[in-house]
Amino acid sequence: MRRFLSAVVVQCLAASTVLAADFSDTELRWLSGIWPVVSHARAAKLPLDIVVQPQPTPGLTPLGMAFVDGRCKLVLSMRGNAKAQATLDRIEPALLDVALELMAAHELGHCHRYLQDAFDMLPAGFTAAQPPAELDPDLHAAYLAMKATRREEAYGDLVGLAWTKQQHPQRYAAVYAWLLAERSHEVIQGTDHDTRAWLRLNVDGLRLGADGHPLDEASLFDAVDAAWLQGLDADE
Repeated sequence: MRRFLSAVVVQCLAASTVLAADFSDTELRWLSGIWPVVSHARAAKLPLDIVVQPQPTPGLTPLGMAFVDGRCKLVLSMRGNAKAQATLDRIEPALLDVALELMAAHELGHCHRYLQDAFDMLPAGFTAAQPPAELDPDLHAAYLAMKATRREEAYGDLVGLAWTKQQHPQRYAAVYAWLLAERSHEVIQGTDHDTRAWLRLNVDGLRLGADGHPLDEASLFDAVDAAWLQGLDADE
């Protein structure tokens, strides 16, 4: 079955905006794992392209999102990048496909924010907290940028959890525990990937949509907005 799915992914990618003709086993594993989210995005007619970077990309995040000329680019940076396989190795095999879907849905959250022209922006009614008085003034801009990144990472995490809640409700608790562990692993409190304030508010997923809810673009992102604002209220 996995070999069949990989063949389908390659066939679909051949007709897509993809850079790279030959895929490694690691790339194929990621691609087949994230494909349900890609299929959903295309059915929802989101302007999404897939880019498999052909050059070595050591140290980059294996799966990321860029926004170019009004289109979202789901970027796989896996060649010469030990992080790509190491990320897979940290996930329990039984959770691997669901976790990969969560990661892809996380990036879809970034795409949505870009398309709404809202990325890195606070919603109406919110004012960014000022840097601590004791912080070196030369670091104020970096502090505000870090908080903006954390907000967007939290939004992406909640979209990933909402996807899991709506598509794999029976796996929600296990995937939630994995994500919380990831966000606790070597993460300094308050830095750009410390989304735990939002995660702790959604341990049961009750704010993120009904189990098995028929999924469309609106239901996925609408389910996240209130939960994100609640965490944002505490963070700012």
